[in-house]
Amino acid sequence: MLTLDKIYHARYVLHDAIRQTDMIYSPVFSQESGCEVYLKTENLQVTGSFKVRGAYYKISQLNEQDKSRGVIACSAGNHAQGVALASKKFGIKSIICMPDGAPISKVEATKSYGAEIVLVPGVYDDAHKRAERLKVEKGYTFIHPFDDEDVIAGQGTIGLEIIDQLKDVDAIIMPVGGGGLAAGVAFAVKSLNPRVKIYGVQSDGAPSMLKSLEHNKIECLPSIATIADGIAVKEPGPLTFKLCAKYLDGIVSVSDDQISAAILALIEKQKMIAEGAGAVGLAAIMFDKIPDIKGKKVCCLISGGNIDVTILSRVINRGLLMGGRQCSLTLELADKPGQLVAVSTIIAKCGGNVTGVLHERTNEGSAITGCYLKLQIETRNADHIKEIKQKLAESGFKVL
Repeated sequence: MLTLDKIYHARYVLHDAIRQTDMIYSPVFSQESGCEVYLKTENLQVTGSFKVRGAYYKISQLNEQDKSRGVIACSAGNHAQGVALASKKFGIKSIICMPDGAPISKVEATKSYGAEIVLVPGVYDDAHKRAERLKVEKGYTFIHPFDDEDVIAGQGTIGLEIIDQLKDVDAIIMPVGGGGLAAGVAFAVKSLNPRVKIYGVQSDGAPSMLKSLEHNKIECLPSIATIADGIAVKEPGPLTFKLCAKYLDGIVSVSDDQISAAILALIEKQKMIAEGAGAVGLAAIMFDKIPDIKGKKVCCLISGGNIDVTILSRVINRGLLMGGRQCSLTLELADKPGQLVAVSTIIAKCGGNVTGVLHERTNEGSAITGCYLKLQIETRNADHIKEIKQKLAESGFKVL
C-alpha cells in the first residue's frame, strides 16, 4: 500500500543516488503567463529524467532472489536508463525492451549503463508485451515503469522536494503518460497540503489518462502519435488510474505544435533543454490550458531533457512556425521585370528577412503571363506576419 512513510523512505534511500534538482524562478514565463512560474528541473537529474527515482527505489527493495534472476523492463528510454543505472549500481543483470522508434540517443545511453537492449516493433505498449513474455520465459524480475507502488513512491519524492523548496506553492503542473509521476507527486503533496492544486498534461496524440478519467474507466487507445515519446502510452495502469482519479484536480492536453513551441521557448528564454514530455507542462501554461492560475505561484515540472538531437532541429522549426517566427508565403505575380524587387523591398521595410525563394513560371490553372513566388521569411511573431501580408496586399500583390 502506498503511504507517505514509504515516500519518505524512498527519499532516504535515494539520497546518495540522485540529486535534488533545483527549483528555478522564471521571470520571463511569469510575465508572459500572468502567474509566478517556477521550473522544477528534473531534466538535469541523473540520467536526464525523473525516472531514475522510481526505478532505483524499486530495485533497492528487491530481495536477493529477485535480484539474482536479473531484471527486465520496458521503456521508451528514460525508465530504461533508470533501470540500467540502478542495476549496474546493485550488480544486477538488466534487459530492456524498447520500441524500435525510441530515440537513438536514449538507446545508446541505456546501453552505456550496461543493459541488454531488445528493440520491439511498435510503441511502448508493444515493448511492454514483449517484456512480459520474456519475464515468463526467462524468469526475470519485471520492473514496471509506472504501475508499481515502489516506483510511484520513488517518483513521489519530487513532491516532497517541491513542498520543501516552494512552501507556499499554489499549483503543480506535470506531464502524464502512464501516470506514475502524477500519482506519486499528487499523493505526496496532497497528503502534506491538500489545498495545492495538481494538474496533469498529456499530448493530444496520446490522451490515454485524459480519456480514462473522462469516462471513469481505464481505456486503451487504438493508436498514439506524438513527439512526446516519454508520455506516449496507450493505456494507464489500474493503480495509477485510481490515484490520479483521486488526487488530480484536472488533466488537459496540448498539441505537438504547442509542445514544440514550449521546447523552443525553454531553449531561447531559459537556456534549458527539455524533451517533448518534459515541455508539456510549460506548453499548457503558455497556451492557457490550466484554469485559475493567474496570479498564483505555480511549479512547472520539467520532467526530462533527453531529446534526440536528430529531431531537435525539426522541433525547433515547428516551434518557430508555431510562434510566428517563420512563415511561408506564396504570391501570384505578373511575369514582368521588377516584381521580385518590389516584393523583397516591402518585406525588408517591414523588418522581415527572406531566407528562401522559389520562382515558378508554369503552374496548372495560372495565367500564361503569370508566375508564382514562394518565400520563406523570418518574422517576429504572428502580428508581424499579418503586417507583411497586409502591406503586400495594399501594394497590389495577391497572397495565396
